[in-house]
Amino acid sequence: MDEAVIVGAEMVAGHDGSLELLVRLRHPNGVEGPVVLDEETGLRLMQNCGATHVDDLAGQSWRRILEGS
Repeated sequence: MDEAVIVGAEMVAGHDGSLELLVRLRHPNGVEGPVVLDEETGLRLMQNCGATHVDDLAGQSWRRILEGS
């Protein structure tokens, strides 16, 4: 693995009550860390990956987050 990949995601409530997507990334050195995406970016990520459920994001490159931004 030479880049970070998504290992999981879940929908969470943001501080203002809007939907956010909490994405867990695994980096090439094995370290995992969270990235919180606003609703628009989270929905765009789902579309970029052809995902119908957050579980479908696992294994996708972190770069899919940037597509279309």
